[in-house]
Amino acid sequence: MALRFFNTLTRTLEDFASIEEGHVRMYTCGPTVYERPHIGNFRTFLFDDILRRYLAWKGYQVTHVRNITDVDDNTIREAVKAGTSLHDLTEPFIAAFFEDLERLGLKPAEQYPRATDYIPQMIELVERLHTRQLAYEADGSVYFDISKFPEYGRLAQLDKSEIRAGMRVSSDEAYEKQDARDFVLWKGGERPEEGDVAVWDSPWGPGRPGWHLECSVMATTLLGETIDIHTGGVDLIFPHHTNEIAQSEGACGCPFARYWLHASHLLVNNAKMSKSAGNFYTIQDLIDQGYPPSVIRRLLVSAHYRTELNFTLEGLEDAGRSVERLMELRRRLEAAPGQASDLPATRLPELARAALESFEEAMDDDLNVAEGWGALFVFVRDANAELDRAAGVAAEAEVTAALEAVKSMDSVFGVLDLAEREVDEVPDELRGWIEDRLAARARARENGDYARADSIREELAGAGIEIEDTPGGSRWKRAKPA
Repeated sequence: MALRFFNTLTRTLEDFASIEEGHVRMYTCGPTVYERPHIGNFRTFLFDDILRRYLAWKGYQVTHVRNITDVDDNTIREAVKAGTSLHDLTEPFIAAFFEDLERLGLKPAEQYPRATDYIPQMIELVERLHTRQLAYEADGSVYFDISKFPEYGRLAQLDKSEIRAGMRVSSDEAYEKQDARDFVLWKGGERPEEGDVAVWDSPWGPGRPGWHLECSVMATTLLGETIDIHTGGVDLIFPHHTNEIAQSEGACGCPFARYWLHASHLLVNNAKMSKSAGNFYTIQDLIDQGYPPSVIRRLLVSAHYRTELNFTLEGLEDAGRSVERLMELRRRLEAAPGQASDLPATRLPELARAALESFEEAMDDDLNVAEGWGALFVFVRDANAELDRAAGVAAEAEVTAALEAVKSMDSVFGVLDLAEREVDEVPDELRGWIEDRLAARARARENGDYARADSIREELAGAGIEIEDTPGGSRWKRAKPA
């Protein structure tokens, strides 16, 4: 099966082909940094990460741009409220965003442009639209005239005649326009309540860019006038992405993005996430409750990106158990290579090939991660059964094939490396103490002193360490705080 994506632009599944063979140029709408991004944002960001990783898995070179919106109505409002500069308001949230990206193991984008660094290019694009008679000036502001762009609204499947006068096309209803359906490109005029927080000189007087303009400029400046893939959440289809298309294609006369991919909403306990409802979570909130990033990532990438994902703390517990199953299989495989030359053959290589084929078939079908996870966990089940049959021992080449299959699939899901990193983050002093107590417990059990062994287990439990006894010996992990 060829790699296929559901293109929001055409509402159909389409075979994917990049403009330049072997190279994908991809743009992602990033965070608006007036607060710390929440898990709903990261559901979308992790979808982008899975997409990027799978394109690489398929052999593509990926050039990925994820913007940072550091000037818009929200950031200006919060800066004015705090009596601070735009930079001082946004910088801590930008740092928090990058911290959470790293925690969750997202592959770094090639570029993270900030909107405030591209003001001259934004002014230039507005001038091009004005020259092409697609924009007009009114009271120091500049607007896009949607009546001059026949294709307006096709991404959202809108008919311009059905857009009601006064319908909120953008957060610019306070501005004077020839038609209430038009959207603002450059916000000028007197706005004393905003002070000097975000003001730049322009041919139309002092002002600032419209939100939609920012992404068009950053995408085309860094990736070219036509890009392969544009992604974001479904809430951005209209008006943001609709307006991006209008101004980008209006300026260049060429297609803006060939494939549009949109991630669906995240629910929390089957309800919309909100602070007032008490179901609002950031990544930091969950880490503070004792959930490791590998488990958070596992849950957030568990469902197909075009289906709603219901996030629950019970779901995190299930995700934790599934991560442990993956870790346990990898540990068993790493301990499985035998030395004897006459070991009986196992089905591990055959199972590995079948798993990889099922995984690729699922992921080629519009990134069907649910089926992709299914392929991986069928392999976990069957590989464990095969190891049980072989008494936990197999030829090195067979074990290597199995380990490589797990590594290959996880290079897309990105969970096991995070989990290993979390284990490695245990301080050496604590690790040494744990290993010492485990050795003492093993000696007590060998001597039949089970009361002493139980006492050591309780001692470790008091330090937040859980013990698991397996045929290959005792293993430990950090327990989640209550």
